[in-house]
Amino acid sequence: MADASGVLSVSPVIPVVTIDDPQDAVPLARALVDGGVKIIELTLRTESALTSLKLIAGEVPDILVGAGTILTPAQADAAVQAGAKFLVSPGITPALLTHMLLLDVPVLPGVATVGEVLAVLEAGLDAMKFFPAGPAGGPPYLAAIGAPIPHVQFCPTGGISLATAPDYLKLANVACVGGSWLTPADAVAAKDWGRITGLARGAAALTP
Repeated sequence: MADASGVLSVSPVIPVVTIDDPQDAVPLARALVDGGVKIIELTLRTESALTSLKLIAGEVPDILVGAGTILTPAQADAAVQAGAKFLVSPGITPALLTHMLLLDVPVLPGVATVGEVLAVLEAGLDAMKFFPAGPAGGPPYLAAIGAPIPHVQFCPTGGISLATAPDYLKLANVACVGGSWLTPADAVAAKDWGRITGLARGAAALTP
């Protein structure tokens, strides 16, 4: 159950979303679905993030909701209890990875080096988040990793835009990308759900 390959096949883009006001959670998720993006990584970067996660899980059945920015085993437990269907970490430690593998949801651990890729492979996973994608080396770095380790599938995240996403998606070892551009803060603040739907349509049209 820990393998996240199925998660990476849902959409060419996984929206990476931070929600300040839980009242925005459900309409935002529905706006993504309306645009053809049926997955969301909700970051645990706010005190109310678990409330937002629970609302989406309970009221928007058409979207696969996951929890991002998992830093501790306790956060992983709380996210699953709130309804997260997959877990994403920005990086990984042996203790955090071991704990997440005990939970009955797909796990997408963050890696940035070849050594970290090998450590996650040793744990039995070959789907990973590559973060921070831009600063860590971008498409050339991922292409280089693909030569000796071709069977790992990545979801690069960090510094990616609609314009740069195709540079990643054309790589054989990239299944999808993570992006925050689908839910810009000003659109969320203005409750401009139509704009988010439009951005989701653009993302859904990308070719993985």
